[in-house]
This record gives sequence, C-alpha cells and structure tokens, in this order.
Amino acid sequence: MLKVGLTGGIACGKSYTLSEFQKLGVYGIDLDRIGHKVIEPDGPAYQPVVDAFGDGILNAEGLIDRKRLGKIVFSDEEALKKLNAIVHPHIFQEEQRRMNALQYPLSNVRPKIAMVDAALMVETGAHKNYDVLIVVYCKLEVQLRRLLYRDNIPEDEALRRVRSQMPLLKKVRYGDYIVENSGRLSSTREQIRHTYTELLSRVEG
Repeated sequence: MLKVGLTGGIACGKSYTLSEFQKLGVYGIDLDRIGHKVIEPDGPAYQPVVDAFGDGILNAEGLIDRKRLGKIVFSDEEALKKLNAIVHPHIFQEEQRRMNALQYPLSNVRPKIAMVDAALMVETGAHKNYDVLIVVYCKLEVQLRRLLYRDNIPEDEALRRVRSQMPLLKKVRYGDYIVENSGRLSSTREQIRHTYTELLSRVEG
C-alpha cells in the first residue's frame, strides 16, 4: 500500500482534491476533519482546549466556536502553538489507528493507495512519514478570495491566517507532485487523474 501525504495552503482546495482522488478509488483520511471532531464536546481535546482558552470560545450550545477560536490563535503565534500542542497528538493517534486498520484489514482487502490530507504536514515534519507528497497550490489572490468567501472574514484576518502557514512557494518545493488549483476545476481534475495514474504505476510497478 502506497502512503501518500496531501497538503497545501488554507483555501487552496485540499479537501476537493482529496474527494476527487477518493472517486478514483483512493482511501482518504482528512486530518482537518478529524481535528474538528476531537474538539467536539465528546472529543478528547474539548476540555483541554476550553481550559486553555476560556469559556469565551464557546457558543450558546456549549460547542467550541471555531471562528472565535480562530481569531485568537491566528493573531497570536504562541496561542496557535498551544492549540496545536493540545490537538495534534489526538489527531495523529486517530490517523495511526486508521492506518493500522488498513494494514491489517479484517477482510484481507486493503486499498492500493491511502492518502492523508493535512494543512500543516510540512510545518510539523509529518510529510516524512509518507512515501509520496502531493502539494495543492493556488495563487495568493485566488487563495485570499476563496478564504474571504468561504469563512466570511475581514481581509486582514484572512491575511493573518495565510501568513500563519508556510508560504506556498516554499511548500511546493517539498512536493513530489503539484496540483495547481488556481483555475478551472476541469484542469484540476485532469491533473488529479494524471497524478493518480502515476501513483498506481508506483504501486503496480
């Protein structure tokens, strides 16, 4: 089984790229989605995050409001490090559990390619754990426009969130494959299909 890391900048289209690979038969693990789950009230990181950042991050239902939390951590580097130190171990534990399940499946059928999607894969050094790394890239102006539309936040906050991550032009240097997602989705899908063919050839020889 080929283990593939998938990363890129915020609002560059990682989740879309993962979903397209899954349509082709790749087994996908979205660590950002797992990150959302571990801070839900029944999740292992919920209470530690509330203890660290206070009840002000909770909404009326007692859920962690990710927008409120985001305003804190994306304007304070130390706060972001504190959040990551709490959340990341739980995310990686769940990733390992799922990977182990694939390595030793009950049905004796395992996928040829397992792909893990995470925003901070290069920043944390986790990209070294995979056989191949794919980086999803888009132009800064496109990235900002998508982020403003998606999260409905002010432009200065969007810039802070982008700048909290490694610059994309630096991140793409780590990639074995690059998916350029600034333009039409048809172009992105064609790149994904081509990359999938390349990945299969690595597995099948």
